[in-house]
Amino acid sequence: MREKFIVILATCPSMKEAGAITDSLLKKRLIACAGTVGGVRSRFWWKGKIENAKEVLLIMKTSRAKFLKAEREIRRLHSYDVPEVIALPISASSAPYIGWLGDAVRAGG
Repeated sequence: MREKFIVILATCPSMKEAGAITDSLLKKRLIACAGTVGGVRSRFWWKGKIENAKEVLLIMKTSRAKFLKAEREIRRLHSYDVPEVIALPISASSAPYIGWLGDAVRAGG
């Protein structure tokens, strides 16, 4: 059952944008929950040079079946040309938590 669930990671340029994305995904029941981590320092290649940025990391939990809709919504609301939207499988978790996660995302259809 755990293989049906994923963690989506996405970085945003601000808490305001991260909040708007989180609120939209929650209201549409595309995710069960999200944690927001501020103060992330990112270094990356962009347009041929190494960039340095302060970012906010979103850690979102949902079902694998909702990934494509969640990705589309993140990309729709995101200000970056190429936002990070990656999913990692949940390979193990407590049974009560995974039960809650499944109930939370199923409630949205």
